[in-house]
Amino acid sequence: MINKDTQLCMSLSGRPGNFGTTFHNYLYQRLGLNFIYKAFTTTDIESAVKGIRALGIRGCAVSMPFKESCMPFLNEISPSAQAIQSVNTIVNDQGFLRAYNTDYIAIVKLIEEYQLDKKSCMIVQGSGGMAKAVVAAFKNSGFEHLKIFARNEKTGKNLAALYGYEYIPSLDNQSADILVNVTPIGMKGGKEEFDLAFPENLIQQAQTAFDVVAIPAETPFIQFAQQQGKQTISGAEVIVLQAVEQFELYTGIRPDDQLITEAAAFARVNS
Repeated sequence: MINKDTQLCMSLSGRPGNFGTTFHNYLYQRLGLNFIYKAFTTTDIESAVKGIRALGIRGCAVSMPFKESCMPFLNEISPSAQAIQSVNTIVNDQGFLRAYNTDYIAIVKLIEEYQLDKKSCMIVQGSGGMAKAVVAAFKNSGFEHLKIFARNEKTGKNLAALYGYEYIPSLDNQSADILVNVTPIGMKGGKEEFDLAFPENLIQQAQTAFDVVAIPAETPFIQFAQQQGKQTISGAEVIVLQAVEQFELYTGIRPDDQLITEAAAFARVNS
């Protein structure tokens, strides 16, 4: 039952979805926690962050396109978020806003879980806040042969230079063992919902397809790669791992693996 002591957690996204809301609220209910979670969007990120502070909102997940623009309005940036200049989690301790990046943690864990070869050649498409987390995770995991492609040439070149990688102006005549999509291409409800993130010939000769788009879990990119017999890593896996880290930051409690699996399955069905 919601009462005056209920703590609110929230998300800020350009395209709010139901996965995080359903995932967190399921865990709150199962663990008997007096919390509630709600998704929001905004056209005024400064006012939104000030509202988190002023209203005592306990925590906020931050998604595209606010992962960088929210940073000037926070009190403290954790080392991982500071290093990549991208925030996906805000924790409010009595008006003091601390920022983290659990996306980075999730990507590192998936690199280890899928035993991706550090000698692989790879292409990352995207140059926003999530792309920074992805590129930093691969860099710090020892991957040296990485190229970055972005439709925004300026931000793409800046990201490549930041981590000592090559920027490529086109996907034509390229090849890679690992392809990573860190753009909204394939995202449900978007104008590119039914588009492939990479050309078919590039996917066909790759070994691994990695898409950070969480909804749907099987984007056109992932579906095509599966049809070609490729190893695939979906955004649904990323969103669960980073959400668990957020849940622990907000509540101080880490659910066991079985409960996490239940919550993720429930959220996928009800998103």
